[in-house]
Amino acid sequence: MRIHIATDHAGLEFSTQLQHHLAAAGHEVIDHGPIEYDPLDDYPAFCIRAAKAVVRDQAAGIEALGVVFGGSGNGEQIAANKVVGVRAALAWSIATAELAREHNDANVIAIGARQHTFDEAVSFIDRFIDTPFSGEERHARRIGQLAAYERDGSLEPDPRATPGRPDVLDADDSSFDPEAG
Repeated sequence: MRIHIATDHAGLEFSTQLQHHLAAAGHEVIDHGPIEYDPLDDYPAFCIRAAKAVVRDQAAGIEALGVVFGGSGNGEQIAANKVVGVRAALAWSIATAELAREHNDANVIAIGARQHTFDEAVSFIDRFIDTPFSGEERHARRIGQLAAYERDGSLEPDPRATPGRPDVLDADDSSFDPEAG
């Protein structure tokens, strides 16, 4: 399988070790950066490039996944999820890594390299790579809803909406303040 990886300075040492581990397991590893330590580097461009490469490969029929990581994994997950077609999941345990693939068909895993030992993080990544999507109807349906929103902004109807009470997103109610909740 082709594995696209990206990080920032916080995960550079982890990246080198991970590349060796994944290559030894028979994966083709493509590193999207960085290539040297820079304490002021920014992860978005690295992670977005890795995520775009995953989507491109999958669209071409190439079996591919992505791994993005940094200090916490949060920003890296957010960056990857900006790419249309990416479902990036922050994993912090074997169970979250497995469920990300099994239920969400996640194609990118985000890891907090400063939150786990190398062995822990690699166990999450290995489980993520080894776990297939279950294909269960309920999970496929939900992924379809996410893809529809990403494609054209469509949402399932608000189950609370009634003739006298429209969907809150469609309401023309000046008393609604989205920042107040």
